[in-house]
Order: sequence, then structure tokens, then C-alpha cells
Amino acid sequence: MREWRILEKHLSDSIWVRVYENRIDLLTAAIGGSQGTPYHDGLYFFDIRFPHDYPNSPPWVRYRSFGFRMNPNLYANGRVCMSLINTWIGKGTEKRNPGDSTILQLLISIKGLVLNERPYYNEPILGFLPRMLSGDKMPNVYSEDTFVLSCKTMLRLLRRPPKGFESLVKSHLRKGVLRSCRR
Repeated sequence: MREWRILEKHLSDSIWVRVYENRIDLLTAAIGGSQGTPYHDGLYFFDIRFPHDYPNSPPWVRYRSFGFRMNPNLYANGRVCMSLINTWIGKGTEKRNPGDSTILQLLISIKGLVLNERPYYNEPILGFLPRMLSGDKMPNVYSEDTFVLSCKTMLRLLRRPPKGFESLVKSHLRKGVLRSCRR
């Protein structure tokens, strides 16, 4: 119940959450891509399941990828790699703390740290070694490829929007197309 109260009070206007009436342990979140990123104007969906011993154990998070891997933290099979859900090692405040970590923190971290303007650098080994070898070319190519995969994802979403999000998908993507056409 604490998590629901936090979400009700502090959820940003670019993150939407739907809960299942019969399953308090499940929710689906939609996160809008920010301007200036390869994800801009898109919607990205995450299914979240709370384990029976939550918050002692982290939530299980699955990204609706449609088979595309457009970020080092988001796998084509739906796996999400983040220290806040113990699927990646983290240091200090990056790590999950059962007493303090919340679903709101997780969603905001996905939006700001994963769906960012330079996703290439989310991969520790990719973000360090090739930059030394190739300057800034590889991150730009990665971002361009990410944008293309993001567009393909939006086309799939239009064909098969998640249940309960049909009107959000249509209206959000329509606004994004109109915004892009004005540029």
C-alpha cells in the first residue's frame, strides 16, 4: 500500500501505471521517451511483479521489447538489467536498499538513466573501450540504430497495444507524430 500511495502522489506526467484489480502483486508501467533522446515521443512498457516477500526481495521487471534490443540495459527477451532490481552489480546508492528503494525510484531511473540521450554508454565495456579507440562515432551510430528500433517498436505498439493502454498509445503516438511533423 505504501508503494501505491507514493505512486499516486509523485508519478510524473510521462509515466503511467495500471494495476490489476484481482492481482495486487502485478502492475504495468508505460514510460514516455524524453526529448533529445533516441526514444523521444515513444512509449516503453514494463511489467512488474512483486514477490511475496517484497520489499525484502526486488520486484521482477520485464520490458516489452517486441524482440528488439535497443539499449544495453533492455534485452530482446525482455530482461531488464539494473542494480535497483539486483540484475546488475551496483555501488553505493546505485544498489537496491529494501528499506528505501521504491517502484517510483525504479521507474524514474529507467526513464532518466536507461532511456537516455546516449544509451551506448550504458554498457560499461562498450562505453569505455571503443570511445578511446574510435572517438564519438560509435555512440552516434548506436543512437541512430536505437531510434530506428524505437520507431519499429512504436509500429508494433500501434498494432498490439497493451490491454488498458489502448487509448494512451494512440493519443501519445499521434501527438508525437504531429510534433515531429512540425519540426
